[in-house]
Amino acid sequence: MSELFGTLPDGTRVHRWTLERAGVRVRILTYGGIVQSVEVPDRDGRTANVVLGFADLDGYVTHPEPYLGAVIGRYANRIAGARFPLDGAVYALEPNNGPNSLHGGERGFDKRVWDAEPVEHGVRLTRVSPHGEEGFPGRVDVAVTYALDASGALRIGYEAVTDAPTLVNLTNHSYFNLGGGGNAGGQELRLAASRYTPVDADLIPTGELADVTGTRFDFRTARKTGAGYDHNLVLDKGVTDTPVEVGELHDPASGRVLTVATTEPGVQLYTADQLGDPFAPGDGVALETQHFPDSPNRPDFPDTRLRPGRTYRSRTVYGFGVRDQG
Repeated sequence: MSELFGTLPDGTRVHRWTLERAGVRVRILTYGGIVQSVEVPDRDGRTANVVLGFADLDGYVTHPEPYLGAVIGRYANRIAGARFPLDGAVYALEPNNGPNSLHGGERGFDKRVWDAEPVEHGVRLTRVSPHGEEGFPGRVDVAVTYALDASGALRIGYEAVTDAPTLVNLTNHSYFNLGGGGNAGGQELRLAASRYTPVDADLIPTGELADVTGTRFDFRTARKTGAGYDHNLVLDKGVTDTPVEVGELHDPASGRVLTVATTEPGVQLYTADQLGDPFAPGDGVALETQHFPDSPNRPDFPDTRLRPGRTYRSRTVYGFGVRDQG
């Protein structure tokens, strides 16, 4: 189902699509490809929204920096010095995070209006990112599909093609709070990640893939997230052709469980310590499935280059369930 959600200051109309299946209801905006809400039941059958979002379009326009629920591109996460080498040339981007480029630049995919069409149990969003957009080379045709499967899991599929060598690294920036409100720091996270990428003061990876053993980055056994995370965890499975389950988030109070499966090699764990009004720090947990930060400047990291004749594909599945007490 599609409905008018609002109108941008330039007159562009934004629509909201509602997907509903197996007791799960998801609302998707054509502005930024945003996941506005995900409503799921707790162990007692009480339904609540488990992602952070705004009630109206103005909220997203006036509070863009949290990237609530948005599609992030062309390049999710940070590129050091807002520049990268590619085929002998060096491309300069506009810095929007200190000296670095973050989440595709000042007007990344999260601030664009996408075309939309229905697909089975979902919606397919498309847009053309022209050559030079935010400094990135090549025209890129992008499609993002949101669909609910028979179990009510939210399946996100990304595809992109280009007419010139470029970079592509896409993700969704939803903040989960399985309690439906309050601070999410007491919710328990498990991730199959034996290494992480340490960062410098600007949150740029040093290049090391460090062992999580004995550190606060060890989530191989479920434990509370707490605060102080904006780091890439290196998934043990690496890059895969099909989504592999890599972990879960669990809220003991409500019993809700979020499972995460992905084709991507990393998860950016962000505990939302910088969230501002109308939210509070720690109100959500972002689990951004993606390639590693600053990969274009780190040849030893998994490759994020896309060339003509190839298709970028990425898949992530967020599943929802409940667990009894005890």
